[in-house]
Amino acid sequence: MNPHIYIVLLSSLGLGTTITFMSSHWLLAWMGLEINTLAIIPLMAQHHHPRATEAATKYFLTQATAASTLLFASTTNAWLTGQWDIQQMTHPASAMMVTLALALKIGLAPLHTWLPEVLQGLNLTTGLILSTWQKLAPLALLTQIPTLNQTILTTLALLSALIGGWGGLNQTQLRKILAYSSIAHLGWMILALQYTPSLTILALIIYVIMTLSAFLMFKLNNTTSINSLSVSYTKAPAITAMAPLILLSLGGLPPLTGFMPKWLILQELTKQGVPLTATFMALSALLSLYFYLRLSYSMTLTTSPNNTPGITPWRLFSPKPSSLSAFTTMTLLLLPLTPTTTTLLAL
Repeated sequence: MNPHIYIVLLSSLGLGTTITFMSSHWLLAWMGLEINTLAIIPLMAQHHHPRATEAATKYFLTQATAASTLLFASTTNAWLTGQWDIQQMTHPASAMMVTLALALKIGLAPLHTWLPEVLQGLNLTTGLILSTWQKLAPLALLTQIPTLNQTILTTLALLSALIGGWGGLNQTQLRKILAYSSIAHLGWMILALQYTPSLTILALIIYVIMTLSAFLMFKLNNTTSINSLSVSYTKAPAITAMAPLILLSLGGLPPLTGFMPKWLILQELTKQGVPLTATFMALSALLSLYFYLRLSYSMTLTTSPNNTPGITPWRLFSPKPSSLSAFTTMTLLLLPLTPTTTTLLAL
């Protein structure tokens, strides 16, 4: 792709998200979401591969459905209440439709089926943008609308945590595994949203850091399936040795950074008097932990093939400068900052 076009598309991505962040009117927020969608579709289809074209088409149809539902719901709310303000979404039917539309946009279960298929058709760079940046604008809107029906958000969160863990168990493609990982993490964020929105923002920041580490690691090793993980040690021994810790941090295992949001969210759920929900979320995290352990086993506990292609890649491999080391450090070592984080959340 032409670098100038690439810069224009990335700038449009930033512009769309910024417009949605800064808007208090539903039409402006919808416009920002549409700019986001239209900017990422050429990035998805840039390789002219049938799978990439299929992924871009599925993404466009899904996002167009969600955007039209959101526009219809906001118009209905304005017709019934006379308010276009995002924080004045007071009609129950409109609020429910907007919540479901935004859930479809970010891929919350049971509206998640498009996300693994779309992510599988993309390269790792575009998949990284879809898994991180594209979640920001819809989540910003979800934090602003009043929570009129907590049952919907709780149901979406519990289903996402369960399906995100269960769906990744039988996958062999890393991009689909990361898609189900994204669904499970979104479930934790949405569950915390109705009690402490600042905790949702913290969980989102830590999820973005961990996902950046995972995607950059797979991009560095040029691996897209579990089978190709077993020969990654010969390509980059140091990062392969750190890979299990990155994956276990994604799974939320202490004493790694990924444990922090799960710990704080479970603590908040206990304070709010919903121990059954907290227990269900903790048990659903074990499903995700299983397939992260499966990836860790494939990378570090299997012997690489003792043949010429399996031995020589390290001689030919010249890693490019990247921010992987910084994100890996944050993925592994931020848990001791939990007291500082909780203090900042309380401000």
